[in-house]
Amino acid sequence: MQINTVAFDHPDAVKLSDQVQAEYRERFGHDDTTLLHPSYFDPPLGLFLVAYRDGSPVGSGGWRSQDAAAEGYEGGDAEVKRMFVVPEARGRGLARRILTELEGSARAAGRVRMVLETGDVLPEAVGLYLSSGYVPTTGFGVYRHHPDSRFLQKPL
Repeated sequence: MQINTVAFDHPDAVKLSDQVQAEYRERFGHDDTTLLHPSYFDPPLGLFLVAYRDGSPVGSGGWRSQDAAAEGYEGGDAEVKRMFVVPEARGRGLARRILTELEGSARAAGRVRMVLETGDVLPEAVGLYLSSGYVPTTGFGVYRHHPDSRFLQKPL
């Protein structure tokens, strides 16, 4: 398994983002409506990773800097976005490896807290984050008032 830094609009990143959106439609009944511009993930204010197995993209995840207190963020936040592993590669610790790399990168970039929003219909994601040291926090971002959202944070 190889994990590479890529641009958010790299073809493999786009392919995996499309797959995660399809899973969101299946589980939530709609896409993630958060507006994401490729520049949000440009270092040093963000990062996007794609994992490859035998040359094929099988997982992704990124973080973007967030400092907009009006949306519930705190200064120095790094927000996790588009964490995804294709079904055939799940259960092998890949998401945890991606998450660990994202945390290290955000810490190195001077971010002080990693935050994320997920949903109750993604119990495997909630389990990953809780077992990785994330704890509940107040809502933020587009879904901050959505009753089925779970908001988690971890100091970096």
